[in-house]
Formats: sequence, C-alpha cells, structure tokens
Amino acid sequence: MKGTEHSSPLSAFASAKAKFLLLGPVGPHTADLFAQARSLNLEHVSPASLVQQEISRRTPLGQQAASALSRGSSAAEQITLTLMRKWFWARKPDAGFLLEGFPATLLQALVFDEWLEARGETLTAVFAAPTAPADIVTHYRTFGFLRGNLSAAA
Repeated sequence: MKGTEHSSPLSAFASAKAKFLLLGPVGPHTADLFAQARSLNLEHVSPASLVQQEISRRTPLGQQAASALSRGSSAAEQITLTLMRKWFWARKPDAGFLLEGFPATLLQALVFDEWLEARGETLTAVFAAPTAPADIVTHYRTFGFLRGNLSAAA
C-alpha cells in the first residue's frame, strides 16, 4: 500500500498514446504528473505556453494576445481556441498529450470534444483541481472521463 499512496494518477494509464486533461489551476502537487508525462513521451501543452510562444515569435495572433494582456485581461477565448485548434490539428492523431488548463470553459470543452470526435480520438482520463469549473467537471464526469481530484495527487 505504501508504494501506491503517492503514485501518480497517470500510472494506471501509462501509455504514450494516452490523452489527459488537467482541469483548473494546477499547483506544486502536479509536478509528478508532468514528470511522468515526460517519461511517457506525452506532449505537455497549455494555452498559456502557446500564447507565450506566439508573443515571442511576434505573430499576428501573438500581437493580439499581447495587446489583450497589456490591457490587464487574459487572452480572449477566441485567441485561446485559435491557438489550441492550431496545436490540435498539427499534432499526430495517435500522439498522446497532457493538456493543462484547457478547456477552461464549457464552450471550449464542447469544441474540444468536437475536434476529438472529428479525428476519431477519445480522452483517456480527466483530472480536476478542487477549484476547477463545476460545469466542465460535470461535463467530463457525465461522459465517464473524470478519474480524480488533483489534490489527491499530492
């Protein structure tokens, strides 16, 4: 029992083709999830990192995001969806991923579900932080993907 108490939630699904969502704000308790994702060769993706890449590259979308951030607002939902769509459709369909912080709204969850369905893909599991939006948690629980609370990974 001692060895399983602190094992990563990803352990039960160890596969390079696994597709995971981490809902809500992540904290230090998720560092082991990121390390295990790397060891499985899962791509670790977050909208925030994609926005920063676009800003660094000074792309038109990055300039829009930088403008939104300079006004004190986060990147608009449309920018987030555009960047995530670009990432999603550029990746190999059988490649696994650990997606952090997306979807952040129910609209994003519904759009993401459509993308997965269009490619004939399915999620492996969804993990939620205690403060994850309840409507998104309920959405993925309804489909049987919710596997646990991120605080349990601590």
